[in-house]
Amino acid sequence: MRTISPTEYDITADARLDKRRLPRHIAIIMDGNGRWAQARGKHRVEGHEAGARSVRAVIEGCRELGIPALSLYAFSTENWKRSKLEVNALFRLLSKYIQQEIDELDANNVRVRMIGDKAGLPQRTLRDLEYCLERTHENTALHLNIAINYGGRAEIVDATRRIAADLHAGRIAEGEITESLFARYLYNPEWPEVDLLIRTSGEMRVSNFMLWQISYAEIVVPETLWPDFGKEALCDAILSYQQRDRRFGGRT
Repeated sequence: MRTISPTEYDITADARLDKRRLPRHIAIIMDGNGRWAQARGKHRVEGHEAGARSVRAVIEGCRELGIPALSLYAFSTENWKRSKLEVNALFRLLSKYIQQEIDELDANNVRVRMIGDKAGLPQRTLRDLEYCLERTHENTALHLNIAINYGGRAEIVDATRRIAADLHAGRIAEGEITESLFARYLYNPEWPEVDLLIRTSGEMRVSNFMLWQISYAEIVVPETLWPDFGKEALCDAILSYQQRDRRFGGRT
């Protein structure tokens, strides 16, 4: 049987999906590149390169289904602990991906956003990223959120600092501080909270990713390693989401 590539599957033709009940915001922890490479006797960097094809596949799949928002965990604050060789390769790959995909992203009306700390990023990567953000700024079909040098705890701490500053300056009162107000101080406050969180490779951790936004997300953990995750796997994850009874803390 011929293996279907990550981008080849026609996700819009899958009759299993209820197109009326699609998640508004999908977040993905892209895990398993290193194990994928190791299983094939390759260097970890080659696993990251293979994973770039899956990035394209899920962006295409979400765009084709009309899902408004997609967040991808590209580089965490903890990833600096990896070898310098791997870290440098990851940032080179990010620059390469932007250069190769920017025309198609723009043509398909995809707006690219970033969450995380730009401090410490390589200058070339930062230039390529800022160009991508600026060029796609007016696009509206899919909001693509790339988490780079990002940590969920850091985001919450940053929001707390800004609230404290506004409280001290008299711009807000203590009694105004609610969950709704707090959410407005997060990195992308206008985005919907995450409906579906996917972590590939079977690892049962959220790894400090969008801790506030995933509070009521449905979590799907396929065994598939990220370089093998494509449109069909995305469809399966959405189908699992649609089979859940989302109660948001209400009665069973």
